Amino acid sequence: MQDPPVETVRRAATLLRWYPREWRARYGDEFAELLISDLTERPRSWRRTADVARNGLVARLSAAGLGGGALDPSDQARASLASLGCALAVFLAFGVAMWSQLTIGWQWSDPDTTGTRAAMVVMSGSMVLFIGLALLAAIPVVGAIVMRLVQRQGHGLARPASLVLACGAILIIGSRHFGNGWPGTGGHAWAHQGLVPGGVAAFSWASTLFVSSYWAHPSALLSFPAGEITWMVVSPSAVIGLVIGATKSVRRLELSPRALRFETRLSGFATSGMLVCLAGCCSWVVDGGPGPRDLFHAGAIDVAGLVAMAAAVAIAHRAVSRARRGGPAVPAG
Repeated sequence: MQDPPVETVRRAATLLRWYPREWRARYGDEFAELLISDLTERPRSWRRTADVARNGLVARLSAAGLGGGALDPSDQARASLASLGCALAVFLAFGVAMWSQLTIGWQWSDPDTTGTRAAMVVMSGSMVLFIGLALLAAIPVVGAIVMRLVQRQGHGLARPASLVLACGAILIIGSRHFGNGWPGTGGHAWAHQGLVPGGVAAFSWASTLFVSSYWAHPSALLSFPAGEITWMVVSPSAVIGLVIGATKSVRRLELSPRALRFETRLSGFATSGMLVCLAGCCSWVVDGGPGPRDLFHAGAIDVAGLVAMAAAVAIAHRAVSRARRGGPAVPAG
């Protein structure tokens, strides 16, 4: 039997990449043979490409715990929680950036609209909630990882855990350093200025400097100090690395059914917090106004942030629903 042309094999391999790695490892060889056969008979077919793409995306959603595919209950819970974490990371990247923008104006002046005041209070409360939930969620995960590493059973966990530590260290050190240039320093004192501690506000501002409309204005961006521009490139890379490391750790970690149930309950609170925070952001962008000296002006980047945050909330809600539906049962006793 004659071997298929190299170009046909390459095209089949390209089409296979629509599917997740786990699916390809299990079904890839058989499906590749079917694709090669079909490509030989029909070298050009947009319907085939569209069908492969559609089914590949469905398989990816299923592998991420968001689709309708049947997964083992524990796998379903871990996949859904990992997807929730990714959605929450996107949400917080924009949410914290908008909140830190408000804290700068708040440091200098009392806002002149109820929408801005409400947004500041609501978003600040949401940030406290997210910090508390993150600490609670980390306890069983970190404990399980440490136990596995101590028992020398941490195959597949050492690298993602190291990535989390490295990227977390970069974010903390860099944000602390560049937070010294926080624009809120020296603001005029007024009655409720101390709602958010200056150090917290400065750290939040520095950690989300990359969420900026200056990317669309290169000439203005190049007027920034070289170190700050470098940080605006490094910090999102560190955030992405942190999310990837955390996601892989959760996907590879064998948490107990009780721990998975605990994490799923926390995820419900996280989704509720996302909705509350989003409402606060909307209150500012829609009804806040520019405020005194244009300190509370909401720009195009903030509107785009609202859209991204709303999409992240929808994904998070889907992930939590799937985690609750497919989560493992806890043994009695």
